Amino acid sequence: MKNRAIFLDRDGVINIDKGYVYKKEDFIFAPDIFEALRYFLSQGYLLFIVTNQSGIARGYYSEEDFLKLTKYMINEFAKQNIKITKLYYCPHAPETNCPCRKPNPKMLLDAQREFDIDMSASWLIGDKQSDIEAGIKAGVKNLIYIGEGECKNARKINSLKEVINFIV
Repeated sequence: MKNRAIFLDRDGVINIDKGYVYKKEDFIFAPDIFEALRYFLSQGYLLFIVTNQSGIARGYYSEEDFLKLTKYMINEFAKQNIKITKLYYCPHAPETNCPCRKPNPKMLLDAQREFDIDMSASWLIGDKQSDIEAGIKAGVKNLIYIGEGECKNARKINSLKEVINFIV
């Protein structure tokens, strides 16, 4: 039997998006993130983070800074009994047209191949249209949008707590 997954964008979904967050002191977990992720795990989903990090290519912070913050985030999840199966990231700027940068689906498709994921039974939660487009291109059937304004082809929510009502 194939695995089911929850794909999460980082900035704007897991944490408050303050723009190019790379320091622990600027990283604030989104309200209800721990409760939501524990619920997804209890339902048998694998958890993946898929994040564009163009701040690396733009020189705002180093890849080492990003990895240091990632380690902190993963450790904080572990303290809450939350296991992130894997984090995928794209360090490239938008103008490079990198295949791993959302809205391209490479990060999601890599997870699908590596962990035998059934994309039709999986979910993507993002805060930008590019997140949703990546999910569509990867064949993820269930798309949640938690960003500002409207978004095509996704169910709009205002908080992660609402997502629990949809993912059963």
